[in-house]
Amino acid sequence: MVKPMGPLPPEFVGQAGELVVAGRSASDWAEAGTPVFVYDAAIVSTRVARFRGAFPNVDLHYAIKANPLPALLSAIAPLVDGLDVASRGEAMLALAVKSAGAISFAGPGKRDEELGFAIGAGVTINLESEGEADRALGIAERLGVVPRLAVRVNPDVELRGSGMRMGGRPSPFGVDAARVAALVQRLVAAGADWRGFHIYAGSQALDAGAIVETQAATLALAERLAEEAGWMPPLVNLGGGFGVPYFAGDTPVDVEAIGAALAEGIAGSALTVAGTRYAIELGRWLVAEAGVYLTRVVDVKESGGERFVVCDGGLNHQLAATGNFGTVVRRNYPLSVAGRMGAAAAEPVTVVGPLCTPLDRLGDKVSLPAVMPGNLIAVFLAGAYGASASPAGFLGHPAAREVVAG
Repeated sequence: MVKPMGPLPPEFVGQAGELVVAGRSASDWAEAGTPVFVYDAAIVSTRVARFRGAFPNVDLHYAIKANPLPALLSAIAPLVDGLDVASRGEAMLALAVKSAGAISFAGPGKRDEELGFAIGAGVTINLESEGEADRALGIAERLGVVPRLAVRVNPDVELRGSGMRMGGRPSPFGVDAARVAALVQRLVAAGADWRGFHIYAGSQALDAGAIVETQAATLALAERLAEEAGWMPPLVNLGGGFGVPYFAGDTPVDVEAIGAALAEGIAGSALTVAGTRYAIELGRWLVAEAGVYLTRVVDVKESGGERFVVCDGGLNHQLAATGNFGTVVRRNYPLSVAGRMGAAAAEPVTVVGPLCTPLDRLGDKVSLPAVMPGNLIAVFLAGAYGASASPAGFLGHPAAREVVAG
């Protein structure tokens, strides 16, 4: 039984013969060793330009957790308005390429030393609780600085159809909406530089209508909270949630439709009149389709009437592609034999990595052209939650190389 794969990113549709990434052949990229991630910075730049066209009055923030590779950050930083981080390590990477005023720090478990580092550097803290607010204010007083503090809101809405829901339920993330106004008043009274709201309802959504609906509810919530608090927020981070089509049947999200609806909502908002700015925080949508993971075939074997293609990389570098990173039902990412793009498929094969676990499957009963040892397998949509989100140390195999083109 053949199982379907997801669609190729548009930049690679129609290629025949050898796969070309950023103007160079896959075999060229693999010459220095496999496995290797190749990130095409031009694809990221095109995504940013598309966002700018669809959201002309909204700031764009890059969520570093999607891909924190320093060379990629250096390419992205000049193109975006802000960087969103979730640890001191990410904050240090961000500070190397962006001013502190353009960096915000979220996450429910910030340690005191992380808070002190960020506050001292001038990074905005997205507070996740009243307790974290108390610690941040105390640390800022000891340092003798005015802290830049925003409130992350646990919204009373969720992003319908999202792959990971972040609102509308009890959560370690953010302050429940009913308690936000009182916290804002306390921050302002304490002399903090209150920077606004961070409201994130979900991620990996492909339904433009659901995102429009959630953004409208988020705007209404921000307006209500501002009125209750008696203070207008300088910035409302509307979160992100824009998905990419990983699996069979997925279709790209219509960002232009989302942008048109949000422009209408912003134009009619009391927050806009008061001078509030808005931001959208994106990671996956900017970088996922820009990345290709190349792994070399070590062996092709038969067992129980099935053919297995064994590669030199797998779950240890590409946890998400094996279905072990946030998916309930395992489905296939788009794969190809990098030297035989567009060739006719042979019998179905299961593509596995080198690890001693049955979880290490890059492709389950997928239809590929004939595969031989030495061939390169390309795994697409490898630009987000790849190397840094995978257990690279498991079983002691070498780390994958990562290169940025352009």
